[in-house]
Amino acid sequence: MNEHIEKRISSLEDRVNKLEQIKSPGPFDSIVLDSKKKMSIKEFLLGKKINDDVKRTVAIAYFLEHVEKTESVNADDLKKGFIAAKYPAPANINDKVNMNIKNAHMMETEEKKNGKKSWVLTSTGEQYVENELSK
Repeated sequence: MNEHIEKRISSLEDRVNKLEQIKSPGPFDSIVLDSKKKMSIKEFLLGKKINDDVKRTVAIAYFLEHVEKTESVNADDLKKGFIAAKYPAPANINDKVNMNIKNAHMMETEEKKNGKKSWVLTSTGEQYVENELSK
Protein backbone atom coordinates (compact mmCIF):
# COMPACT_ATOMS: atom_id res chain seq x y z
CA MET A 1 0.00 0.00 0.00
CA ASN A 2 2.81 2.44 0.88
CA GLU A 3 4.49 1.70 -2.43
CA HIS A 4 1.29 2.65 -4.27
CA ILE A 5 1.05 5.94 -2.37
CA GLU A 6 4.71 6.74 -3.05
CA LYS A 7 4.22 6.12 -6.78
CA ARG A 8 1.12 8.30 -6.78
CA ILE A 9 2.94 11.13 -4.95
CA SER A 10 5.86 10.85 -7.36
CA SER A 11 3.49 11.02 -10.31
CA LEU A 12 1.75 14.09 -8.89
CA GLU A 13 5.08 15.81 -8.23
CA ASP A 14 6.08 15.20 -11.85
CA ARG A 15 2.83 16.74 -13.07
CA VAL A 16 3.27 19.78 -10.82
CA ASN A 17 6.83 20.27 -12.07
CA LYS A 18 5.64 20.17 -15.68
CA LEU A 19 2.90 22.69 -14.93
CA GLU A 20 5.35 25.01 -13.20
CA GLN A 21 7.57 25.00 -16.28
CA ILE A 22 4.77 26.22 -18.52
CA LYS A 23 5.15 29.90 -19.38
CA SER A 24 3.13 32.10 -17.07
CA PRO A 25 0.57 34.34 -18.76
CA GLY A 26 1.91 37.64 -20.06
CA PRO A 27 0.18 41.01 -20.19
CA PHE A 28 -1.21 40.32 -23.67
CA ASP A 29 -2.47 36.78 -23.13
CA SER A 30 -5.84 38.04 -21.92
CA ILE A 31 -6.24 39.98 -25.17
CA VAL A 32 -6.59 36.78 -27.18
CA LEU A 33 -9.97 35.25 -26.45
CA ASP A 34 -9.23 31.96 -28.16
CA SER A 35 -6.78 30.70 -30.73
CA LYS A 36 -8.82 32.08 -33.63
CA LYS A 37 -10.27 35.40 -32.49
CA LYS A 38 -8.56 38.46 -31.07
CA MET A 39 -10.19 40.96 -28.77
CA SER A 40 -11.57 43.97 -30.62
CA ILE A 41 -10.26 47.44 -29.97
CA LYS A 42 -13.63 48.34 -28.41
CA GLU A 43 -13.40 45.41 -25.96
CA PHE A 44 -9.82 46.37 -25.14
CA LEU A 45 -10.77 49.97 -24.35
CA LEU A 46 -13.78 48.89 -22.28
CA GLY A 47 -11.36 46.95 -20.08
CA LYS A 48 -9.47 50.13 -19.23
CA LYS A 49 -10.12 53.10 -16.93
CA ILE A 50 -10.38 55.80 -19.59
CA ASN A 51 -12.25 59.04 -19.14
CA ASP A 52 -10.71 61.32 -21.78
CA ASP A 53 -9.26 61.34 -25.29
CA VAL A 54 -5.63 61.68 -24.12
CA LYS A 55 -5.86 58.34 -22.29
CA ARG A 56 -7.90 56.84 -25.12
CA THR A 57 -5.22 57.90 -27.63
CA VAL A 58 -2.38 56.18 -25.77
CA ALA A 59 -4.53 53.07 -25.24
CA ILE A 60 -5.39 52.92 -28.95
CA ALA A 61 -1.70 53.29 -29.82
CA TYR A 62 -0.93 50.44 -27.39
CA PHE A 63 -3.56 48.22 -29.00
CA LEU A 64 -2.27 48.96 -32.49
CA GLU A 65 1.34 48.27 -31.50
CA HIS A 66 0.83 45.18 -29.36
CA VAL A 67 -2.22 43.49 -30.84
CA GLU A 68 -2.23 44.66 -34.46
CA LYS A 69 1.61 44.57 -34.48
CA THR A 70 2.10 47.97 -36.14
CA GLU A 71 5.62 49.37 -35.78
CA SER A 72 4.41 52.94 -35.37
CA VAL A 73 1.17 54.90 -35.59
CA ASN A 74 0.25 58.11 -37.35
CA ALA A 75 -2.78 60.37 -37.04
CA ASP A 76 -4.71 58.32 -39.64
CA ASP A 77 -4.08 55.08 -37.71
CA LEU A 78 -5.28 56.66 -34.48
CA LYS A 79 -8.37 58.13 -36.17
CA LYS A 80 -9.24 54.69 -37.60
CA GLY A 81 -8.76 53.24 -34.10
CA PHE A 82 -11.22 55.73 -32.60
CA ILE A 83 -13.73 54.95 -35.35
CA ALA A 84 -13.28 51.16 -35.02
CA ALA A 85 -13.88 51.50 -31.27
CA LYS A 86 -17.00 53.58 -32.02
CA TYR A 87 -15.70 56.75 -30.34
CA PRO A 88 -15.70 60.12 -32.05
CA ALA A 89 -12.17 60.96 -33.13
CA PRO A 90 -10.81 64.14 -31.57
CA ALA A 91 -10.75 67.14 -33.89
CA ASN A 92 -6.99 67.44 -33.31
CA ILE A 93 -5.44 64.03 -32.71
CA ASN A 94 -1.94 65.53 -32.88
CA ASP A 95 -2.80 67.60 -29.79
CA LYS A 96 -3.73 64.43 -27.86
CA VAL A 97 -0.49 62.79 -28.99
CA ASN A 98 1.50 65.86 -27.94
CA MET A 99 -0.05 65.63 -24.47
CA ASN A 100 1.05 61.98 -24.31
CA ILE A 101 4.55 63.01 -25.43
CA LYS A 102 4.60 65.60 -22.64
CA ASN A 103 3.61 62.79 -20.20
CA ALA A 104 6.45 60.62 -21.63
CA HIS A 105 3.93 58.02 -22.84
CA MET A 106 4.68 58.40 -26.54
CA MET A 107 7.54 59.66 -28.70
CA GLU A 108 7.98 60.66 -32.32
CA THR A 109 9.82 58.32 -34.66
CA GLU A 110 12.47 59.45 -37.12
CA GLU A 111 10.67 57.92 -40.08
CA LYS A 112 7.46 59.25 -41.53
CA LYS A 113 4.57 56.85 -42.10
CA ASN A 114 2.70 57.48 -45.35
CA GLY A 115 4.27 60.96 -45.44
CA LYS A 116 3.02 61.84 -41.94
CA LYS A 117 4.59 62.07 -38.49
CA SER A 118 4.52 58.78 -36.66
CA TRP A 119 4.85 57.82 -33.03
CA VAL A 120 5.53 54.84 -30.80
CA LEU A 121 4.83 54.18 -27.16
CA THR A 122 7.62 54.61 -24.67
CA SER A 123 8.23 51.93 -22.07
CA THR A 124 6.64 54.35 -19.59
CA GLY A 125 3.59 54.54 -21.86
CA GLU A 126 3.35 50.76 -22.09
CA GLN A 127 3.52 50.44 -18.30
CA TYR A 128 0.95 53.22 -17.96
CA VAL A 129 -1.57 51.39 -20.17
CA GLU A 130 -0.86 48.00 -18.58
CA ASN A 131 -0.96 49.19 -14.95
CA GLU A 132 -2.51 52.63 -14.46
CA LEU A 133 -5.35 52.22 -16.94
CA SER A 134 -6.26 48.69 -15.85
CA LYS A 135 -9.62 48.29 -14.18
